[in-house]
Amino acid sequence: MQETDLSAYQNSSYNPGGTIFKRIVWFYVNAVLFKTSIIPYSRLKVYLLRLFGASIGVGVNIKPCVNIKYPWLLHIGDHSWIGENVWIDNLVPVKIGKNVCLSQGALLLTGNHNYKTRSFELMTGEIILEDGVWIGARAVINQGITAASHSILTVGSVATENLDPYFIYQGNPALKIRSRLII
Repeated sequence: MQETDLSAYQNSSYNPGGTIFKRIVWFYVNAVLFKTSIIPYSRLKVYLLRLFGASIGVGVNIKPCVNIKYPWLLHIGDHSWIGENVWIDNLVPVKIGKNVCLSQGALLLTGNHNYKTRSFELMTGEIILEDGVWIGARAVINQGITAASHSILTVGSVATENLDPYFIYQGNPALKIRSRLII
């Protein structure tokens, strides 16, 4: 029986884009201005994200203590909300549509490790949150997931499969529990 050997891990084929200088500068900007509550102003955060290559729509609201791995791999549509303590761990592109709400502590994970290999290889997959999606507080979206239009992932739930449009999902793993009706 084989054993995991983390000393064999290497991810030299992974490239997040951006120069090493850009990545270093973003690391400090993210630490000082995003991951803390020192600067609560959403407009400044939107400006900085755009400066680092993110595509950000109008009316986007970004709360304090948000962690974004690589802004140049981020797209956020008009009038979307990013709540306190949200972590967008975007090793690959994350596309957030219009009128999307990421509640407090939501976690978007675009990467994971292949537990079947000795070297624990990196696996990545884009996350797409279509228009009108609501991700509840402390909910988790895993790599390669698409949350279709106006779907909901409830508080503390974990999406391991795509979410169908206009349905509410709950649990770990998240299961479809009922239709979402908007009046």
